[in-house]
Amino acid sequence: MIKALVSILVFVINVLYRDRPIPRFYVLETVARVPYFAYLSVLHLYETLGFWRRADWLKVHFAESWNELHHLLIAEELGGNNNPFDRLLAKTAALVYYWIVVGIYVVNPKAAYHFMEMVEEHAYHTYDEYLKENEAELKSKPAPAIAVKYYRDGDLYLFDEFQTGQVANSRRPKVDNLYDVFVAIRDDEAEHVKTMSACKLDNGENTLRSPHEVESEVVLTGTDKSDQTTEADANPEMEATTN
Repeated sequence: MIKALVSILVFVINVLYRDRPIPRFYVLETVARVPYFAYLSVLHLYETLGFWRRADWLKVHFAESWNELHHLLIAEELGGNNNPFDRLLAKTAALVYYWIVVGIYVVNPKAAYHFMEMVEEHAYHTYDEYLKENEAELKSKPAPAIAVKYYRDGDLYLFDEFQTGQVANSRRPKVDNLYDVFVAIRDDEAEHVKTMSACKLDNGENTLRSPHEVESEVVLTGTDKSDQTTEADANPEMEATTN
């Protein structure tokens, strides 16, 4: 079922937007945000009902949605949402997929995380292919202002928070031109895959930690208490991970 849901999304995007990359990214990023909203909604519900509280997971998933928001804002600044049909399709698909993921997350959280892992894998390869085919053109264009603010000049706390496979404050992409921006977005998607892989682990509720929380513990105790191991860590090459 998860493969079918992802395949439908990929088929629609690939067929309708074969020769329109920026609107394609707009639609992809609009839909890519909503599973994180679904996770947050269900986690808040469980906490409200007194089942459990997973503060780190809430921070990480919100940071993931914040990252996807800025991917979306970049696509919008590049004109990806200029067509009313594209906006209608993206928002309709987002609404449908939100409720689907909520239902899956309630029944089987690992399946819900696997869904997003596959979506992020597709996004990684989509951006990677675009970079390879348009390198010279992209390097000749300036970076959008929203990208410079997010990746370089803004508050980078939430940028660190979604990358559970990285040490906090360790990754700082350059944004000298549009090519750099798409490299940063592509690499963000690889980090999302690692985080979704970590969420799927049998002991994920105990090992998935907020990067800044881990950093604080290291500073206070001198010991890194996080023993998180992800499926992606076993093979750090993104291409191998996603095949």
